[in-house]
Amino acid sequence: QVQLVESGGGLVQAGGSLRLSCAASGRTFTDRVGWFRPAPGKGREFVATVRYWSGTGTYYADSVKGRFTISRDHTKNTVYLQMDSLKPEDTAVYYCAAVNSCSGKGCYDGANYNLWGRGTQVTVSS
Repeated sequence: QVQLVESGGGLVQAGGSLRLSCAASGRTFTDRVGWFRPAPGKGREFVATVRYWSGTGTYYADSVKGRFTISRDHTKNTVYLQMDSLKPEDTAVYYCAAVNSCSGKGCYDGANYNLWGRGTQVTVSS
């Protein structure tokens, strides 16, 4: 059975950096992998997404654009989220998720992703 396992979270001061990892066990990722975080009144808020095999189709939420970078390593079956210039409002549990297929704005909607990890806590102190 496929499992997604996140790691790399922790406590960091504002302005600092963290790199989150999402490793797939059991089999490789299929199409897209995304990162999400809870937001008040929004359920799981979209953060970033990428097409795993091609590395194209990279999209970011406006709130993280220019600060976060999503990437993947086929040799390690892992997707990364590099988070720079962190702000206290970035504090959340970050989840990675995978989906076989999505298009357009559907790729920003966590409801379309069918496989989820358990999350990793990121805390940014002011």
